[in-house]
Amino acid sequence: MTVADRATAGFRQRYGAEPSGRWAAPGRVNLIGEHTDYNDGFVLPFALPLRTVVAAATAPDGHWTVWSELDDTPVEFGAEQADEPGRVDGWAAYVAGVVWALRAAGHDVPGARLAVASDVPVGSGLSSSAAIESAVLAALVDLGGLDLPRGRWPRLAQRAENDYVGAPTGIMDQSAVIRGREGHALFLDCRTEDVEQIPFDLDRAGLAVLVVDSRAPHRHADGEYAARRRSCEQAAATLGVTALRDVAVADLDAALARLDDDETRRRVRHVVTENQRVLDTVTLLRADRIRDVGPLLTASHASMRDDFEITVPEIDIAVEAALSAGAYGARMTGGGFGGCVLALVDADAADVVAAAVTDAYAERGYAAPGTLTVLPAGGVTRLR
Repeated sequence: MTVADRATAGFRQRYGAEPSGRWAAPGRVNLIGEHTDYNDGFVLPFALPLRTVVAAATAPDGHWTVWSELDDTPVEFGAEQADEPGRVDGWAAYVAGVVWALRAAGHDVPGARLAVASDVPVGSGLSSSAAIESAVLAALVDLGGLDLPRGRWPRLAQRAENDYVGAPTGIMDQSAVIRGREGHALFLDCRTEDVEQIPFDLDRAGLAVLVVDSRAPHRHADGEYAARRRSCEQAAATLGVTALRDVAVADLDAALARLDDDETRRRVRHVVTENQRVLDTVTLLRADRIRDVGPLLTASHASMRDDFEITVPEIDIAVEAALSAGAYGARMTGGGFGGCVLALVDADAADVVAAAVTDAYAERGYAAPGTLTVLPAGGVTRLR
């Protein structure tokens, strides 16, 4: 049964009726550009073929009820709970957050009954939260006939996560999930929100991206993420710039000399060099030199491991094993402290690289990783 069929079946079982429609939003993987988004920098994500699907219909009582196949207990809330961040918690907060953000923006949000099914693994760094936010947002916009241009959706979905759920994420995830295009990566300037669809036709080049879910437990991810963000913001203030995006690679040594401690210097060095790696990757992809981005991916991982200090042993082993098995490049993707690795591989060698990572895990007594081979997919959409 497909994920869309599961959402429909869940709606029928829970509500005893047919949904008015189904809306699907993908997970995302970030090709390169980690922890640059909240520093007003550059990122290059792409949407995955994995989908979260919301089957939905309006509810005449004006309340919102949501059911998920991951938690069979439905959650119901009204305007009072939706209008106060924190009143709805757990996974349903992502749904309530979208309702809150729409209402705060002045939209008359219809009550709705929703059923959620998903193939995007939770907690893996593939942006399951942005997927559910975006699918719910698309459903409510359509059900309510709301006047909300697609270009405004990412910022609104981000507000739901930042201000209702309380997760201090940048705008990359929502942008990739909403604006992704098949066969392309999304080059996003996180300051201006300008986007460019960069050709990333892996299939034509005989390549693929292998995604390895480390299944490592996230270790202090929320607190450490927030600490990295604070460190970057404090460094920018010390350097007298709006954000670390304003420090050019050519000026990096001089900027580092103005900082008082080595840890802050390492954090700044990662962000500044990572921004440049994104720009260099875009230049190569525009020239159709996909294989040549491999060393940039690997350099990105080394920077996250040594300067930003956000990797864990399972992640590092996956990168090392993938490279040893012939990957052109490999890096952790996502916020860190667990999650996923991506590796750029020949399509016909993906199974060999995946097996090498699995064997490396077994040798060290780690739980077996999950692996899948992906190509860039499209963004949020209404299904027929």
